Formats: sequence, C-alpha cells, structure tokens
Amino acid sequence: MKTIYLDNNATTQVDPAVFEAIKPYFTELYGNPSSMHRFGGQVGVTIKEARSSVAKLLNCDSDEIIFTSCGSESDNTAIRSALNSRPDKRHIITTAVEHPAVLSFCKFLEKKENYEVTYLGTDERGRLDLDEYRKAISPDTAIVSVMWANNETGNIHPIEEMAQIARDNGVIFHTDAVQAVGKVSIDLKSSAVDMLSLSGHKLHAPKGVGALYVRKGLMFRPLLIGGHQERSRRAGTENTTGIIALGKACELAAKNMETENTVVSRLRDKLEAGLLAAIPDSKVNGDPENRLPNTTNISFGYVEGEAILLMMDQLGIAASSGSACTSGSLEPSHVLKAMSVPFTFAHGSIRFSLSRFNTEEEIDFVIENLPPIIENLRKMSPFSAEKEGLACTGPGSMQ
Repeated sequence: MKTIYLDNNATTQVDPAVFEAIKPYFTELYGNPSSMHRFGGQVGVTIKEARSSVAKLLNCDSDEIIFTSCGSESDNTAIRSALNSRPDKRHIITTAVEHPAVLSFCKFLEKKENYEVTYLGTDERGRLDLDEYRKAISPDTAIVSVMWANNETGNIHPIEEMAQIARDNGVIFHTDAVQAVGKVSIDLKSSAVDMLSLSGHKLHAPKGVGALYVRKGLMFRPLLIGGHQERSRRAGTENTTGIIALGKACELAAKNMETENTVVSRLRDKLEAGLLAAIPDSKVNGDPENRLPNTTNISFGYVEGEAILLMMDQLGIAASSGSACTSGSLEPSHVLKAMSVPFTFAHGSIRFSLSRFNTEEEIDFVIENLPPIIENLRKMSPFSAEKEGLACTGPGSMQ
C-alpha cells in the first residue's frame, strides 16, 4: 500500500540528493574531521562547506553556527547558556504553546531550580499579545524563548519585533525555528535574534543533527564540555554524515523555498478547503492569514483524533493528532487548550503537514476518503452535536 505522507512537521523524508551527498562519508571518506592527517582533513573541509550552507540559508556568518544533535539540544543549550551567563537574573519568558523541548525545560527550571517563568498566553487563533509580552519583561529577565512557527498550527509569531523589544530591554532572545527554517525567509543579519535553533530532519536531512545560531559577541556557555570541537562550544566527535547532510539540505531548501510558498501552499489550501466543504462541524485551528505554507490543523467535532488516525492509516494516509493519551485518559493538546478550542473539537484535531514531495493525486485521495471516515466515526461517537447542543453553524465554521 502506498503511503500518503502528510506528517512532515514530525519528520521529513531524506531528500535523495542529500542521501547521495553523504554516501561516500559512510564508506570511503570516514576519517575523523578533527584529525591532523590529510584523510581526516578532507572531511573537515566538507564540514566547513556545510557550515557555510547553513549560514547562507539564515544569512549569518559561518562561525555563528554550532552543530548539535537535534533541535532539543539546541534549545536547551541556548536557554542554559543565557542563564549561566547571567546568574543574577532569575526570570524567563516563553509561551504556553512552545514545543516540549522548551516548555518542559522551562517547567523543570521553575520546579527544580526555582526560576520564575512567565508563560505568555494566546488568543483563540493562537496569536500572541505583544502588550502582554512587553509588560512581562522585567530587570530580572535573563532570556525570552519564543518559537518562530508553531509545530501544531503552523502559526508564525512576530519574532523580529519580539526580538527587538527584548534587545531594547537588554534581554537575550532565543527562537526555536525548527519548523520555520526552509519554509520562511530568515535574515539574521538584520534581526535582533541572539540565538536560533534548527533541526535537520524537519527539512529533508536525517534525524540526529541540528544547529544553533549564536550571535557573534554574545556571551556563551557550552552545555557539553570536553574536546575542542565546534571551537570548544560543543564537545563531541562531529556527526560528519549528519552535518554534511544538513548543509546539503539547507542548500536545497534555499532553492526550493519558492516551491514551498506556492506549490506546497496551494496543495495545503486545496486539502483544507476540500475537507471543510465536505465535512460539517469542522474548523481550522490557528491563524490562516499568518502560518507556514505547509501546515493546516483541522478539528472534526465530536470524534476522537486517534480513531481518525487509525482509520486513515488503514488507507495509507499518515498525519498527526492534536491530542495525546496520558495515563489512560485522553487530553487535548496543550496548544489547543491554550487557544481555548472547545473540548469536543480539540479532541478530534488532525494536523496535516505537507512537503514538496506531495502530489495533487494524494490530496485528491484524502479529500475523497476522509469524509466517510468522519461520518462513520460520528455514528459511534458518545459525543454528538444533538446531545451537546454545541453544533457549529455550518461546514468549515470557525466557531
């Protein structure tokens, strides 16, 4: 059965060109890039080229890029560095809709290390209130960490403006840009962003490699201490194949960004419009006017997201649910809860995230086959519009 893969915000397929670029470094060019001999040195040259490709995509200097193992490591490193470099400051600002790589770490710091954390809320479309943000900044604030784009809804936050506000107040600003890199234009030379995290497997490189941008001149404290790798900013033998793959993926992302924002966006819009028109009591979660070109999060009222996923999987359709199973009880996603999405809709939310490898035929297949799935599940659902008295006003209603 062919898989129709619409879960690209979870991970992407490795681009064939990326795979071809790294194959020699598994078998022929396996030297340690930190070695003094020529065999290792030639690998070191390729890593330098990869660093340049990452920097070019972000419009920053190559020596501002630190290679890591993933976005989570980059996030943790950025936040911990800011706190360690400003030990007199005990306040952190983030949002209630962050990825767990930031949110869980901030909750850990709050509970175990007695930091004060402000979690900025959102409106019903997942948008942040900049006035609330300005009021939250205090002389004790060490760092602000806000994601560039939300992984569940695709919402793009006003990062440039928020970073400038932080700089005006003498506060370090970090952004988790894992979902944004390669999909939206990022110009760090003209931005007040101090640190930025990205992850390779979100832009068609393999899992297990990421990067952290650290603005030149910013006081930095490494998370991993040991060898001299990454100019002593991140110890550990370089993940050669991962780094080279990330460099190639960034090079391809720069070439394909127009495709992301035209072809992929059009397919996303077609999928969204087709499902909203065919399925009553469905609604889009997030801000349709300011989001990633590949992402739509749709709630189907009065059904369980996990049941939808299981039935789609039987047809070869892969997507994600906005709800998670915890301790045997189903709880809606923290992102949708922060947006005050009604339980009977948050419970049945599905995130569709496309890539440049998706086709028109795949989208047509989903539009044709998902409505009967929802209809059948609603017949079995303990929740119903009639019982709850919460029916939306019509197909595609934003409620």
